[in-house]
Amino acid sequence: MNLWWLLVAVAGLVVLSASVALARRPTISATESRVFRAVNRLPDWLYKPLWLPMQLGNLVVGTVAGLLVALFDRDVAVAIGVLLAAALKLITERIVRHEMADALAVRQRPGTSQPGAVLRGDVPASGPSFPSGHVILVAAIGSVIAPNVRAVWWWVPILLILLVMIGRVYVGAHNPLDVTAGLGAGLLLGGILATFVR
Repeated sequence: MNLWWLLVAVAGLVVLSASVALARRPTISATESRVFRAVNRLPDWLYKPLWLPMQLGNLVVGTVAGLLVALFDRDVAVAIGVLLAAALKLITERIVRHEMADALAVRQRPGTSQPGAVLRGDVPASGPSFPSGHVILVAAIGSVIAPNVRAVWWWVPILLILLVMIGRVYVGAHNPLDVTAGLGAGLLLGGILATFVR
């Protein structure tokens, strides 16, 4: 089982590295803009059903949800993993932004970087948005708690991670490479933590 989580960490590193390499371009690509528009311009009624799963990317909400799973399973190791994931999310986000400092002028929030972006809720119109901290957190905590989830229910953390990724683009908070970088960073963190908390 530990080998599986190391493979998850390696897959996360690959996704993060690819996202960083693509995001270093001097402009947001036409392909990324098309993907952004396809998701961002989905019907307005999707906001309400996407709002709740997106909250799992909030540092407090996501951490508490992970701790509740650990409490339900009476698993101290998972609780420690969840707390480490929350702390390391903050550090990882800063490291990635530091490494991407030369590209952050391009990797602005869609309100600045995507003409005609639809902003929903309290999404800021400007500021750096690479990588998505919400996605880092939900992917990391999802990976930490996944070993405690029965195999028939593994689709639940995967679905929640995907909903947060889609939701963050839908509300205009992030561009697609922001969320794939968040996914990669979260899987890298979560895979490593899941290996050692088992």
